[in-house]
Order: sequence, then structure tokens, then C-alpha cells
Amino acid sequence: MEATEVRKLAALEDDHWWYRERRHILARSLRGMTPGTALDIGAAGGGNSRVLRDLGWNAIPLEYGAPGAEVAAERGLAVIRADATRLPIADGALDLVVAYDVLEHIADDEGCVEEVMRVLRPHGRFLVAVPCDPKLWSDHDVAVDHLRRYTRETLTALLDRPGLELRSMTSWNVLLRPVVAMRRKTSSGSDLDDLNPVVNLGLRTIITAERYLPVTSLPGVTLFADLRRV
Repeated sequence: MEATEVRKLAALEDDHWWYRERRHILARSLRGMTPGTALDIGAAGGGNSRVLRDLGWNAIPLEYGAPGAEVAAERGLAVIRADATRLPIADGALDLVVAYDVLEHIADDEGCVEEVMRVLRPHGRFLVAVPCDPKLWSDHDVAVDHLRRYTRETLTALLDRPGLELRSMTSWNVLLRPVVAMRRKTSSGSDLDDLNPVVNLGLRTIITAERYLPVTSLPGVTLFADLRRV
């Protein structure tokens, strides 16, 4: 991702409705887990790393590019720079790997999954979030260097391999999907904008309501997958 987009993300993620809810989803996914050592691939502004740290995890933020690593370091995170297909981590050293909005940026996404499997201990968890539905492809994807958008079928095929158990796959941002689709047909560039506080609050209210509705099997904007190393 270009430096300007990384800086935009870092500036927005503390209060933006999208990133606030994503941090809630991560924290909820970790309920009941005993904290250990976790790798946050694509840490950027460090929002997810800070969630892990606040929950007692030994969080290792990882960034491929210099801009993301610089932002993470500026925020006090001991970030490491590395390629997600060649992780500088020993075999079976990790209890958790988080890859939120990462796989769509990597040409060799299969190689990344194989590396995650290598560094996870038995029963370790792998949490994934990816943009979904190729029909939503737009200038936003180009601006933030996406290589693809996934479907349930393509993400399942990527993650379906001996040694990984798929615990769940759910859709997110279902209620706002029509709004996203309409906006991306008419806009140019990325969606990383500083929103009017009233608009931000309204969107936050809608996405929070989605927590309590049975919509996770319907088409959304993001797919979440929760996996276990066996």
C-alpha cells in the first residue's frame, strides 16, 4: 500500500466506524483464549496489535513495507519488517496469527498460508479477514493495492489444506453492502476518508446493530475466517 494510504489509515483508525468495529470483532474472537504469543501480519497503524497487547498477548507487529513499519514504530510498537511468505519465526512458535486485510495484497497467498501453518503450534489459531465479492471491485481496490477480492468458495479453497481446521466463515458489513456498492460505482480512489462525525456515528450505529442480527451467511463486504492448527 502506498505511503499516503497507510498514513490515512493510521490517522483514521482510532475513531473510524470500520476500524472500531473490526477491533471489537478481533477482541470477541479471542474470548476464552489464554494469551500467548501472537503475530499481527500487516500491522500498519497497529490497531489490532494494541488490541492483542491490551488483552495480555505478546503481540509481534509485522509489516512488509517501509511506510507501514514507520507508522507502527511511531506509535511505539516494536515492529519487524518481513515478507509474509517468508516469516522470520521459528516453527511452531506462535499461539495466534492475525491476518486482517492482508491476503488480498499478496500475490502468493497460498505461500502465506503455508508459512502461517509452519509457525503455528498445534491448536494455535489463525484469524483471517479479506474483502469479498469481485462484483464490488472498484477504484478503491486499485488505490489500496488489492490483487483480488475473494468469494466464500475461493477463500475456502485457499484455506482448505491438511493441518488447518476451518472453524467458521462469516460475512461482515452486510447491512451497509448496498451503500458500499453504490458508492464504489461512483467514486474514485480509496474509501479512506475522514468522515463527518455525524455520518461516522450513524454508520457506527448500523454496523454495531449487525452484531445482534442473523446476517453472517448473507453477502457482505468482508469475509472473516477462524481456523485452528491441528
